[in-house]
Amino acid sequence: MRLYCSIQLILCLNLTILILTESAQPPFACDSSNPATKSYPFCNLTLPISTRVNDLVSRLTLDEKIPQLVNAAPAIPRLGIPAYEWWSEALHGVSNSGFGILLNGTIKSTTSFPQVILTAASFNARLWYRIGQAIGLEARAVYNQGQANGMTFWAPNINVFRDPRWGRGQETPGEDPLVGGIYAISYVRGVQGDIFEGGGLKDGHLQASACCKHFTAYDLDHWNGVGRFSFDAKVTKQDLADTYQPPFQRCIQNAQASGIMCAYNRVNGVPNCADKNLLTNIARKQWSFQG
Repeated sequence: MRLYCSIQLILCLNLTILILTESAQPPFACDSSNPATKSYPFCNLTLPISTRVNDLVSRLTLDEKIPQLVNAAPAIPRLGIPAYEWWSEALHGVSNSGFGILLNGTIKSTTSFPQVILTAASFNARLWYRIGQAIGLEARAVYNQGQANGMTFWAPNINVFRDPRWGRGQETPGEDPLVGGIYAISYVRGVQGDIFEGGGLKDGHLQASACCKHFTAYDLDHWNGVGRFSFDAKVTKQDLADTYQPPFQRCIQNAQASGIMCAYNRVNGVPNCADKNLLTNIARKQWSFQG
């Protein structure tokens, strides 16, 4: 049941993004030139997305489900489902530094905005939203041009920047949890195609998918022989609630982000990506995360 639910959530987002546009060329699912796809309910645009997802998941074998749990999800040819790459980057502009975007065709470059720490220094939420809008629009253009294998972007980075020695601090909005949270709302709404005030998304259809990272208390890189993939962040419950969690709570509850990325590290001895309290009790149950 857990595997079924995990695959269901993944494919729900996949279908939300991929089937918005019909095309005779990859990377779109439900190819209109393939007669076989017309008989599948998950290709029926008149049905609710939840119904289509349930239909698709019910058709998958266990051997087909398991490989879908990695970032490079393989194609399912018998159902007309193309491969999907979940790793795309758009920290301050659509980038080919991940594996999902290919700037090797008609589109060879995209707009690169200032690093986030500089953009955040404007304290202008409307500007942050407009940058997110531009990034989401260019992402959709690259995808529609057939130069993308996915539309899930691992941005924004909303970790609290407490220590100036952290080399990736430039990727964040800074040290203030409130600013980080408001930045997350503005950026995510812009990328996903929502209106500035929120509430403009209809039926789960996204312009592109934003993913807030790294959840949570993740702000250390190579230091004294300690690496970001394994360090253990010792954080009090109060500091976690007051400092590290507010940006992610706003990203989920206010921005309705379609994705969050668990951090590589541990918090108080528990790996973030295996922390049921963090991912299930807090993100899903308390904050109602649906992505």
